[in-house]
Amino acid sequence: MRIPAVAGMFYPDDPHSLLEEIDGLLKNAKRKDMSGKLRGLIVPHAGYVYSGIVAAAGYRLLKEHNSDYDDIIVMGPSHYATFYGAATVPSDVWEMPLGPVQMHPMAGKYIVPLREVHEREHSVEVQIPFIQVCAPKANIYPLVLGDVAPEELANDVYKRLNERTLVIASSDLSHYYPYDTAIKLDSIANEAIPKLDAERVKQDVEACGKSAILALMYIALHEHWRCELLDYRNSGDTGGDKESVVGYGCYGFFSD
Repeated sequence: MRIPAVAGMFYPDDPHSLLEEIDGLLKNAKRKDMSGKLRGLIVPHAGYVYSGIVAAAGYRLLKEHNSDYDDIIVMGPSHYATFYGAATVPSDVWEMPLGPVQMHPMAGKYIVPLREVHEREHSVEVQIPFIQVCAPKANIYPLVLGDVAPEELANDVYKRLNERTLVIASSDLSHYYPYDTAIKLDSIANEAIPKLDAERVKQDVEACGKSAILALMYIALHEHWRCELLDYRNSGDTGGDKESVVGYGCYGFFSD
């Protein structure tokens, strides 16, 4: 059983406080009418006090339509371990403040079972409480990404998709710039991602989870999904000073 790595730091470790915080974030998140079926999300993975309100703009759509999904694939970058491929888990239970969650393994040419990669990593973990609240019956397939080509990963993930699968890419945007500089830098992501301009994202966007973002974009291009910006803020807007901020974007991918 995997114990939480960042409970009590990135999000509350008390279940009542955690539920209260997530409910408040979902209630106050930016609302956007959904056109088509939600197929994917890009959401940030910082502490909830900083990025939770941005992530909630996407998760509230999931909550409103959770009966549409059986499986949720969550891809996030590795901040601590260096390895090749995308790390899945053996069939593990993750102990979380809101209760244990059964995690499901994935297979693929570039997907490898590496339980230890997940033990310290927060990029996937911080998404789990939101999923527990918004889609409690869905099966979760966690992937932590190492050195892997997004096109290759997209092909592995694509083979696992069906109409009842949601794909989540976990990523923050620019890191540790002054407020105005961050807004300028992140405007590139906010323009290029909705346009599905993968080449510009690859070359010009700053994001710690760029491989996850690109993999989702390649799937969207293959499937002819649309993408919309749901919310953008940075830590200077949500809970920190404006001298050195981290950018957070939430983007939704939709099929007609």
